[in-house]
Amino acid sequence: MYAIVEIAGQQFKVERGNKVYVHRLEANEGAKIEFDKVFLLDNGGKISVGNPTVEGAKVAATVISHLKGDKVIIFKKKRRKGYQKWNNHRQSLTQILIQGVLAKGDKLESELTAVRKIRTQGPVKKAEAVVSEKAVEKKAPAKKAAVKKAPAKKVTKKKED
Repeated sequence: MYAIVEIAGQQFKVERGNKVYVHRLEANEGAKIEFDKVFLLDNGGKISVGNPTVEGAKVAATVISHLKGDKVIIFKKKRRKGYQKWNNHRQSLTQILIQGVLAKGDKLESELTAVRKIRTQGPVKKAEAVVSEKAVEKKAPAKKAAVKKAPAKKVTKKKED
């Protein structure tokens, strides 16, 4: 199940368990928030398109952290005129975790089970990848088959008269 939702003036395609970076929100870290401007909702192949929004649909999320994005550099120059303007900024962002996409009348799955499912999906896969890489590294190199060379024959020159 996924949805197209407007968050802080931008549209995002979200599913349960996604982590999304959005423009800074006025919510504290750990706060639970809901977005009701859902433009499209796909529920297992059944697509609902809003006019302009889908009635009763919501996206539930939790604020993970507030942070700043990468530095953006703005440099303007006009050649042969001596004009150079240099500026930069870092965008204020909020990272949110999508807890669920709710259609009309749906209730959010208990928060503890949702968080447990999300937490077990990521680290387990990473751990398996690390174990498999280490197993490949620890394998002993294949021994080359011992090939015995025949002893070199001594060459003697015959004297010519």
